[in-house]
Amino acid sequence: MNTKALVTLSLLVGVGAVLHTVVPPIIFGVKPDMLLSMMFLGILLFPTLKYVAIVAIVTGIVSALTTTAPGGQIANLIDKPITAVIFLLLYLLLKNRLNNSISAPLLTAVGTMISGAIFLSIALFIIGLMDGSFLALFGLAVLPAALLNTIIMAVVFPIVQRIIKRSQPLVST
Repeated sequence: MNTKALVTLSLLVGVGAVLHTVVPPIIFGVKPDMLLSMMFLGILLFPTLKYVAIVAIVTGIVSALTTTAPGGQIANLIDKPITAVIFLLLYLLLKNRLNNSISAPLLTAVGTMISGAIFLSIALFIIGLMDGSFLALFGLAVLPAALLNTIIMAVVFPIVQRIIKRSQPLVST
């Protein structure tokens, strides 16, 4: 494991934790998951299974600790690893087909909707409110989160790419 990668992932999770904590709940304690955009950014920067597993597990734990949604603790612990693996597979599938500046926001929107669907399914099953509330919560919490995460990724990803490009050590020949 590369120390620089682990430090970068931990910083992203820390930023995501702050975003996840300060975003107010929209309905019934469910709030847009801004921690997801940082998890997705970590996956885009280090698209290997070992780093994806680490960032997904840590993100799930941090998200579970900061959630206000009923049943959200268990749902986050299950949702984040599943979403991370699906996001990684989609990224690897599109990596050579689309420009990263297009694929990153697109995958973030899709990944947020997948995560929201998994989260809501598990949380609503746990609290026993599956009857008709899924679509309402998906529309009121997941879709706004997908929009916000997409905007965040569209702005932050190019900046992070430039920073990483500039921080590469010069190799003399």
